[in-house]
Formats: sequence, C-alpha cells, structure tokens
Amino acid sequence: MSDVKQRIEQLVKANDILLFMKGNTSFPMCGFSGRAVQILKACGVDAKDIASVNVLEDDEIRQGIKDFSNWPTIPQLYVKGEFIGGSDIMMEMYESGELQQLLGKADKA
Repeated sequence: MSDVKQRIEQLVKANDILLFMKGNTSFPMCGFSGRAVQILKACGVDAKDIASVNVLEDDEIRQGIKDFSNWPTIPQLYVKGEFIGGSDIMMEMYESGELQQLLGKADKA
C-alpha cells in the first residue's frame, strides 16, 4: 500500500466528519469547497467538528484522494469512514434530508 493511501486511510478512520477541500473550513479557496462547508453548517454541524484537509498544501494528497475514492473532483466528504461525495451530491442529500440523517442532525420531531 502506498504511503499516500495509508495517510488518507488514517485520516478517514480518525475523523467522523472529514472534508478534503481547497483551503480550510474558515477560508475555503474555491466555490465548491465553500459550498460544501456551508451545507455542513446548514445541517447543524459546528465548524470545529469538521476535520478538513487542504489539498492545495499537499500535491500527493490532492491526487491521492482522487485515486482513493475513485472520484475525480474536490471537495470530497467522508462521514464515519464512508465516502459520501462532492458538493453536488451533498446538496442533493441535504435537500432530501438524507445528509442530516447521516450526520445525526435530523430534526427529532
């Protein structure tokens, strides 16, 4: 197993909510990454509970995460070790209420 794949696997396992993105949750460096953070916040997730990896700081991770998930774009969301998708899929799941359920943030009505 490659070093990069091992690093990514450890990050995914160690964090309940992990977002591979351009920039960080406080300062996203692209619109899609910013949208992903806003969707998570709209689900009721506190920004401090979102672990993020800035792919702009590490070219190996930037390419490695695409290979790891077999998904060509960034951002990429992982919840409890499971790959969820990018910002478009996050938005669809948010609109249907599925993302809130997955994150444990669904209204307890």
